[in-house]
Amino acid sequence: MMIKAVVFDIGNVLIEWQPERFYDSVIGEDRRRAMFKAVDLHGVNEKVDLGHPFTETIYAAAEEYPDWRDEIRMWHDRWIEMASPAIDHSVRLMKALQANEVPVFSLTNFGIGSYDFAATRYPFLNEFDRDFISGHMQVVKPDANIYKMLEDASGLRGESLIFTDDRADNIAAAQMRGWRTHHFKGPDGWANRLVKEGLLTESEAA
Repeated sequence: MMIKAVVFDIGNVLIEWQPERFYDSVIGEDRRRAMFKAVDLHGVNEKVDLGHPFTETIYAAAEEYPDWRDEIRMWHDRWIEMASPAIDHSVRLMKALQANEVPVFSLTNFGIGSYDFAATRYPFLNEFDRDFISGHMQVVKPDANIYKMLEDASGLRGESLIFTDDRADNIAAAQMRGWRTHHFKGPDGWANRLVKEGLLTESEAA
């Protein structure tokens, strides 16, 4: 079956997402480890990804843990520093596919407010042919429903889709629906896969 759309995760595929690295640089590794042990910050972030308000959700967590209030607020106030930099080669691949008239979709665990904020820094986030953002969909990967929602909205399924994501559980969920997949470990490997699938030439994938 011919591939009719390429589906990109965003965090750690198009934009680096390393909160621990950010906190290590700001408060030191030891204090960061203590904070992440005391506070489920990734759990708080998942609420945002499910559509809860960005500012209110992070600030409420900060008030719940006053010993870490300032540090938790950084998850909001300095969020763009965690979601950086762009992975330039991946962005070039996205644009090269679209130049070849291959539709490119996003499928991302991302909050509504945080996505809108990110798009002011990374204009390519406004350039997908179709957006599938968990905050708007109120379901996150690897829940099977988010993949079905993409299929239903696009009319595409199975091997007509190829999906890349840095998380093995998200890839496994897509494989269960018969999608072609690529476990993203760097843009070079993804570029090679797109060439192998006949979607880009080697020069277009460089």
